[in-house]
Amino acid sequence: MKRNLKLHQWLMKWHFISGIIILPFVLMLSVTGFIYLFKNTYESPQISDFRYVDVKNERLTFQEQWEIAGRNSDAKPHSIIISGKTDEATEFISGKFANVSHLFVNPYNGAITGKFFENDSPMGQIRKMHGSLFLGVWGGRIIEFVGSWLFVMLLTGIYIWWPVRKWSVFGFFIPRIKQGRRTFFRDIHAITGFWISILLLMILAGGLPWTEVFGNNFKRLQKVTNTGYPATWDGQGLKSLPTENSLSLDEMILIAKEHPLPGTVSLAFPKGKEGIYSLSNTYYKDLNAQKIIHFDQYSGKLLLQHSWSDVGVLMRGRMWFMAFHQGQLGTWNFLIIACTAFLLFIMSLSAIISYLLRKRKGKLEIPIVPSNFFPGKIIFLVIAILGLILPLFGLNILLIVLVSRLSMSKSLLKTI
Repeated sequence: MKRNLKLHQWLMKWHFISGIIILPFVLMLSVTGFIYLFKNTYESPQISDFRYVDVKNERLTFQEQWEIAGRNSDAKPHSIIISGKTDEATEFISGKFANVSHLFVNPYNGAITGKFFENDSPMGQIRKMHGSLFLGVWGGRIIEFVGSWLFVMLLTGIYIWWPVRKWSVFGFFIPRIKQGRRTFFRDIHAITGFWISILLLMILAGGLPWTEVFGNNFKRLQKVTNTGYPATWDGQGLKSLPTENSLSLDEMILIAKEHPLPGTVSLAFPKGKEGIYSLSNTYYKDLNAQKIIHFDQYSGKLLLQHSWSDVGVLMRGRMWFMAFHQGQLGTWNFLIIACTAFLLFIMSLSAIISYLLRKRKGKLEIPIVPSNFFPGKIIFLVIAILGLILPLFGLNILLIVLVSRLSMSKSLLKTI
């Protein structure tokens, strides 16, 4: 197969430009992502100090513990973690997403054994750096911009690297060590980038749903195509039938235990007189085993339950890739993500070193492309599709085209 040399040069130019723009950010993302993988390892000792208690003869009721938690929590607890272990403090959850906090109550004496605020922990700070550069919404947009260009850089890199004539051990599997430092680091960049490209695309697919623009558009697509959570997944539209007295938390937990679920099991409290109890579990090792079950707060009657098979295909795919992104699907997943993050760092650093070894002082060394080159309708169609899927990338392309047009107009005016 004969390579289109001009197209190769054109793609190389944009691969180079995207690298200059985003590689410093990619280095940061690889380091912070690698560190955040060890979140549970780092936080487990601290949480263990809060969680484990000495076993006594008599326990306080869950209702009493709930009241204690309400008096000692900054925000009203919305759920309780159900555990069958006698040597564990009772865990109450407040807040959502990044603002989740955990409060632990000793079930034997009512003492608060500890509070854990995810957002304020060291790993919470790493997550902020990884997801928003500590800059809030605008930082999140910068990360989305980087992710969009990384997607493009991977696709162009695969085309540029792909051998036209034949495969060779050196240069395609093993870096060449006898052709100078620049070639050595260039090979490390290219070989590493190619062999982890599929994994990186999967990781990007798991990270983009967290972003503002792409993430919100993806949610709209789920809603339009009815491929997200069922409307009643969170109990929307369900109501308890009020009677004189509601069940105590202890009575409700006994009912909940009649529906054993794997993983971390939580019971969400009713909101108001017509609110419902909702039992659910988080189990990344087998997402298909996840369920949510809704109960009347007065009678304990099962009102509705959903299994993972009731969730739409886009949401199931989204949640799988997001869990994969965080290495939560098991040891195999953790090791793959850790290795990929490490190799991404090596790939990015070697690209910078190779560029600095090639760069002449005062020059950017951007690959030259003939001014009259037209990449073809298929390439523009691909760019248009990527621009629709990744809106920040599309907006950036429009800005680049506008600047290029203005530059060409100025050049023409000078010649008149």
